Amino acid sequence: MQAAVTVSPAQVPDLLLGLATVRPVFLWGAPGIGKSSLVRDFAQSLGLECVSLLGTQLAPEDLIGVPQIRDGRSVFCPPEAIARDEPYCLFLDELNAASPDVQKAFYSLILDRRIGSYELPAGSIVVGAGNRATDNALARPIASALVNRLTHVHLRASAADWLVWAGENGIHPWVTDYLTDRPDHLWSQPPKTEEPFSTPRSWHMLSDALHSFGRDIDEDTLRVVVHGTLTPSHAVSFCGYAKIVRHTFGIEAILKGDASWPNRLEDRDLLYYLADAFRGRLVRELPRQKEHVSPSMRQTAYRAKALLVQLAEISVEVAQTVIADDADGLPVLPAWFLVEAARDMPRLVEARR
Repeated sequence: MQAAVTVSPAQVPDLLLGLATVRPVFLWGAPGIGKSSLVRDFAQSLGLECVSLLGTQLAPEDLIGVPQIRDGRSVFCPPEAIARDEPYCLFLDELNAASPDVQKAFYSLILDRRIGSYELPAGSIVVGAGNRATDNALARPIASALVNRLTHVHLRASAADWLVWAGENGIHPWVTDYLTDRPDHLWSQPPKTEEPFSTPRSWHMLSDALHSFGRDIDEDTLRVVVHGTLTPSHAVSFCGYAKIVRHTFGIEAILKGDASWPNRLEDRDLLYYLADAFRGRLVRELPRQKEHVSPSMRQTAYRAKALLVQLAEISVEVAQTVIADDADGLPVLPAWFLVEAARDMPRLVEARR
């Protein structure tokens, strides 16, 4: 399902308070962005126990229950997890990944708030959640009758919201500092192949690993852990960041001329990170329009072009990442700077010979 309007995690509790208390809600979102945690936290805020049913791990009889003979008639007895006397939050996780038979068993819980002769206690709420087929996740079509009886909320990842949560939940400072500088690395589109990709969940996993190994984690182990949890390009960048943290060597020193680009092959991850930080600095400091360039900005631009030449002498590929377009093919750096760089770089190269 394609989202017409998306919400951040910070908006979800208020939406659920107004929606889930009167009608069932379905929360859509990519894998690993915190759907389950949001529902559990919301239930806790209402003083309700959250009972999670994972659609992919259920058979129809797990919901309908097993028959018993009472007074000569068969009666289905729903499982203890569902049949409760006090109101609770029924969380149907991975609802749209369940088999058609299990989805049918969910219908009565969602539509009629009952299963067999058992009815959910007054004050109970029903929330479903699932991944989108566009995220290369397991997802089956939901019948239109059910779609039309759910309020659909589409969740997006938010670095600002996640960093607030991270600061309150002991996330490793390397992770929070890195994502403060590179919030666009919090989440990436799931790949079509079986490889790790960055999500709030995977950054949390990395944080746990960093806490477990401690600050003295060696570089080889760090690379294994980071590349085992993050999108490959993000992993390279994070490993470079870790080297900076350990060796107090950063883009500031390069910009001031107190240090040069690292040129050892084993420092290539550091070079990628520094180039990425260099690109980010130029995006923030260079004005979009040339007429707004001050004398100090003119000096910054000249220094930037010289650093691009030095970077290209080490790796043309890395230098190209600084001036590359975004994922939609649009320029990231100001057009006037790109034109000047293309014009002046041959002269700057010649001056270095």
